[in-house]
Amino acid sequence: MRLRRCGPDAVLVEVDSLDEVSAVRAAVRAADLPDLVELVPAARTVLVSVRPGTDLAPVRRVLDEVDLSRPAEVGSREVRIPVHYDGPDLELVARTAGMSEAEVVALHSGTEYEVAFCGFAPGFGYLVGLPEALRQPRLDSPRTKVPAGSVAIAGEFTAAYPRATPGGWRLLGRTDTTLFDARRDVPALLAPGDRVRFEVAG
Repeated sequence: MRLRRCGPDAVLVEVDSLDEVSAVRAAVRAADLPDLVELVPAARTVLVSVRPGTDLAPVRRVLDEVDLSRPAEVGSREVRIPVHYDGPDLELVARTAGMSEAEVVALHSGTEYEVAFCGFAPGFGYLVGLPEALRQPRLDSPRTKVPAGSVAIAGEFTAAYPRATPGGWRLLGRTDTTLFDARRDVPALLAPGDRVRFEVAG
């Protein structure tokens, strides 16, 4: 673990894996630090931000005690997202995985995922837990526009696109669930640490 000061009120924690990111995020959240303002996990970092003028010493004490091999237990929400599995890449994914389309749907929808971090676009959660059989590379030629609500896979991640954007992930289906709405008190449906299940819609 490496710590880098980010201005007077934040520290960037650099680690070596998503599991270690999860351990740091869970430990800081479990510590319930009164002056914590923001906790931002990414693929290999966690930004810990405190109230301006606050001493970072309590944050450093928590980080000194983090066991990177075992995440702290923190309560998490479960979010269920109904999916119409009719995506344009479903057949490609099935062929690449050596299984039927029905087996791909059953495997993807039968797995519980965790939001590792958010990024790329507001409300876009990178979900880990994708079964090994479904881990496939991005498309050779990314699409210039992926429709909002598209449910996709790429590498070790699965996700749902909150809005229409370019993208190279393989599209399994689509959801009508609103993943990001700036008018809500909490605009993004998904947050790091949430557990997510995709359900076959209809």
